[in-house]
Amino acid sequence: MKTETQATAAASGAGATARFRENKQFTAATSQERVSKLAGRVIKAVNDTVLEEHVSYDEYNALKAWLIKVGEDGEWPLFLDVWVEHSVEEVANANRHGSKGTIEGPYYLPDSPEQNTPATLPMRDDEPGTPLLFQGQVTNVAGQPLAGAKIEIWHADDLGFYSQFAPNLPEWNLRGTVVADQEGNFQINTMQPAPYQIPTDGACGQLIAAAGWHAWRPAHLHLKVSAPGHQLITTQLYFEGDQHVADDIASAVKPELVLAPTDRTDGAGREVTYDFVLDPQD
Repeated sequence: MKTETQATAAASGAGATARFRENKQFTAATSQERVSKLAGRVIKAVNDTVLEEHVSYDEYNALKAWLIKVGEDGEWPLFLDVWVEHSVEEVANANRHGSKGTIEGPYYLPDSPEQNTPATLPMRDDEPGTPLLFQGQVTNVAGQPLAGAKIEIWHADDLGFYSQFAPNLPEWNLRGTVVADQEGNFQINTMQPAPYQIPTDGACGQLIAAAGWHAWRPAHLHLKVSAPGHQLITTQLYFEGDQHVADDIASAVKPELVLAPTDRTDGAGREVTYDFVLDPQD
């Protein structure tokens, strides 16, 4: 058994929580009136559900115990990113004219090793999977190339695990920041990721089992693409034919984000081209 398969929900959740505390801000310029309105609506929605569905004390206490366990397992980032973030992303990117965005997810790490294009992501000598050449161009909405655009990329390995969130994977395995050339072109050599289940041995897994849901995410590449004077886009790219493209547990798939890789003529794996269009900075 590969040691990475011994990853636990509690360890992954604790890691995601710690990274969130390190990398995200906890405050927003939100008025007292706005907080009251949002919190009030959420509380009302919960109470409406209790009244309309005749929730019993046993069910209420089970919910309370489960909410406590989500915190103990460090799974609030996982829970919110899987079941809520897609709606926040939709609001945030409603006015974009360029490339489609989608959720960041809980496993992003800033400051990944930087390379100029053409690049090969850090990986093990015996990295499992199918080699993938991911290439394209970064332009603005007028079609002009964005020289030196940065493409941050990270994804799971062929077994569905992320470096720094599973044991004994190299620190930056399958993570990197690639700088495009003067024409905004980039080439990234990596391995095609596999579909994977979100961690199911913790609180989120208990919810999934109790509700009879599945826990699968389709295979995907995570990306953050940026250039001076332009809005950063956070997105994910999926793969045509993946059985979970149509029923992603995180509800993050959009038709515009589905790739159709082809076999390379040299027999060295697969390749796919995807171009990014960035909106001007507000």
